[in-house]
Amino acid sequence: MELAYIPSPSRGVIHLGPIPLRGYAFCIIIGVFVAVWLGNKRWVARGGRSGTVADIAVWAVPFGLVGGRLYHVITDYELYFSEGRDWVDAFKIWEGGLGIWGAIALGAVGAWIGCRRRGIPLPAWADALAPGIALAQAIGRWGNWFNQELYGKPTDLPWALEITSSADGRVPGTYQPTFLYESLWCIGVAFLVIWADRRFKLGHGRAFALYVAAYCAGRAWIEYLRIDDAHHILGLRLNVWTAMIVFLLAVVYLVLSAKKRPGREAVVEPGAESSDGEAHEETKDGDEDSGAKDGAESAKKT
Repeated sequence: MELAYIPSPSRGVIHLGPIPLRGYAFCIIIGVFVAVWLGNKRWVARGGRSGTVADIAVWAVPFGLVGGRLYHVITDYELYFSEGRDWVDAFKIWEGGLGIWGAIALGAVGAWIGCRRRGIPLPAWADALAPGIALAQAIGRWGNWFNQELYGKPTDLPWALEITSSADGRVPGTYQPTFLYESLWCIGVAFLVIWADRRFKLGHGRAFALYVAAYCAGRAWIEYLRIDDAHHILGLRLNVWTAMIVFLLAVVYLVLSAKKRPGREAVVEPGAESSDGEAHEETKDGDEDSGAKDGAESAKKT
């Protein structure tokens, strides 16, 4: 028997006694753990210390959650501050509503603070974490499935998403599963970044920029399928414009960075042991180890 549609959960929360387990929050938490796990493996492979990614994530994740929520509330303010709405709902993050643009932007601020405290370059840390972030997004999108939200146009495709809830003006029926499209796209982005990083030895933030550009390319067309209420500018949804602008900025960074600082950082974390067992020391620009620096100074003296 052929599956006629993807069923939605009857509810997005399960109670274990007095403790509610919400599907949306559960997906976000799993995504964070996957991102930190993969980021740690990549960081160590680049010459960093195990645990550094998690230490910095302690700063980046809370900032990212606040940034993601702020972007959602600001761009969809009528859901919380219009007549008949309760502004307290703006704080109910577990009910859904995180903007990836705000999450990345403010999360980067938190990561910068953490990297500065550890004395490591933010671009190198971002490169290590990039595919993990894409996988975290892929997992997190299933939180929208639990909440029956962010679906696309009506369709009778075999993989259509069945919406059964009538809350907030939803009309039960079968729709384009945009949450699934974006989840699959993010998995593809993660593998693309991993492949390109190995093939071209991306450094100085270029792996992260590739992730941003690739994600935005997919987000633009997926956003076009969505039918939930959104602000429009010149006939296009706000998030489509955001995706296009961020895509261009990421591509410009990729090109300029490749010309200015080709290759990959030789040292990503001062004091960490390299593959040959020697400890790297901190340098001025983080691209040379202490031995190379001392050799250059000796050459000058002779």
